[in-house]
Amino acid sequence: MKKKYQNIFFLFGIVVLAIMLTQLDYREVWSGLKSAGYWFFAVIALWAFLYIFNTATWYIIIRSGTDGKSKVNFFWLYKITVSGFALNYTTPCGLMGGEPYRIMALSPKIGTERASSSVILYAMTHIFSHFIFWLLSILIYLITERLNFAIDLILASAGAFCALGVWFFLKGYRKGMAVRLMNFVRHIPGLKRWARGFIDKHKEQLDTIDRQIAALHNQNPKTFVSAVLLELACRVCSALEIMFILFVLPGIDVTFTQCILILAFTSLFANLLFFLPLQLGGREGGFIMSTAGLALSAGAGIFVALIVRVRELVWTAIGLLMINIEKRHGGKLSTD
Repeated sequence: MKKKYQNIFFLFGIVVLAIMLTQLDYREVWSGLKSAGYWFFAVIALWAFLYIFNTATWYIIIRSGTDGKSKVNFFWLYKITVSGFALNYTTPCGLMGGEPYRIMALSPKIGTERASSSVILYAMTHIFSHFIFWLLSILIYLITERLNFAIDLILASAGAFCALGVWFFLKGYRKGMAVRLMNFVRHIPGLKRWARGFIDKHKEQLDTIDRQIAALHNQNPKTFVSAVLLELACRVCSALEIMFILFVLPGIDVTFTQCILILAFTSLFANLLFFLPLQLGGREGGFIMSTAGLALSAGAGIFVALIVRVRELVWTAIGLLMINIEKRHGGKLSTD
């Protein structure tokens, strides 16, 4: 990637991160970190491990799309993955930041069209795994927790939403998603004119990307299943973060299954507010509601939300630092 674009991504992320840091109550943060103690460092280390799942998913998608002849180094891809998520955290609507960065970083290695199809396919798999995770969590709740009419209604609505999401993405896997996404953008006020011009100018490339996405799904089912299972495993393992944090609080006795439910319903609520950078406010509200739904105190939800927010900021800073390191090395880290 050209240094000019690396500078733009890096500076944009730094500015937004600085704005987010001004929104913190540092007395509350310091009090929370003192209470968390060494468990906070366990949470930070956990995400170094979880990003390996994300990188592995993208890596097998890239290798499948290049017939196993990818020139991409796994550790370089790990750095791009972390940096991409950092940009997603700082960008409203999420995918408007990290995905363009990933495409631009990967294009010199495998070409723009293959890079675009692999990034779109990874993003689809990442989101698709969320819908599968939410559906499984609804099933777990039905089996393990007490129900009433209000909860039944919420679960039915959430289940219908997730089932619709699964259907939409399965259809996108079979026929491609690039043209569909651009047609959707074409109806967004303020982007209509740009989207129409982009589609007219790049219709052939978009069709090629969609053919590559459909080919990967139709011709390489093992790759598709492996990618989804890796992302789903990442979702499940990330529930350890909530368990680590709740270990700190006295009188709190939760199971790993309950932590999965807290994560699932918090992430579902927060992702409904996808247009907020770092899902500000939505994540906190989701933790409070999900912990209350499992008979935990609102204070526990607030504490978990605070530590998770600080962890996100730390990894956002790490990801932006990785962009700067790549810029200084001039891409030398990307060779096999």
